[in-house]
Amino acid sequence: MQLVVARIGRAHGIKGEVTVEVRTDEPELRLGPGAVLATDPASAGPLTIETGRVHSGRLLLRFEGVRDRTGAEALRNTLLIAEIDPDEQPEDEDEYYDHQLIDLDVVTRDGQPVGRITEIAHLPTQDLFVVERPDGGEVLVPFVEQIVTEIDLEEQRAVIDPPPGLIDDRSARDEVADEDGAASRDEDGASRDEA
Repeated sequence: MQLVVARIGRAHGIKGEVTVEVRTDEPELRLGPGAVLATDPASAGPLTIETGRVHSGRLLLRFEGVRDRTGAEALRNTLLIAEIDPDEQPEDEDEYYDHQLIDLDVVTRDGQPVGRITEIAHLPTQDLFVVERPDGGEVLVPFVEQIVTEIDLEEQRAVIDPPPGLIDDRSARDEVADEDGAASRDEDGASRDEA
């Protein structure tokens, strides 16, 4: 099974180094010297990591055969893909690979179906489940402990305890707004990002 582990950013300096946007919780395992990675687009690779170092909080990599800034710039926006054993599990029991979460059924704690996970969005502040609703719509569910209360890989489901307004249909909110004369807010007034 293939797993996207990084995206190549800008060239750094003139000797072929590139910045990378890390997309794995195990960069020391996946992005170490000697690692051979497939690429997207495939024509850019495979690439073998020659050296790696952290500079100003960013991971810098140099690949075999890339010796100058021009070669490094040509790799910009290339995805780096590692081949992993599909049965491999992350070291931490509360971590999951994206492929383990895609296609899980999402249900509320009381068993109400919400939809199916179609994508994991990796944002700087948190990860989000992109959940396709049965009606074809989408809902974004923050992958935080307070909302995603259980991941059951054997049952192929994710159980959530959504705050008010996260998965409610717009029509239901509009009806409440019409009855109350104004849209209601969460009782504590906090935004979902603070959850």
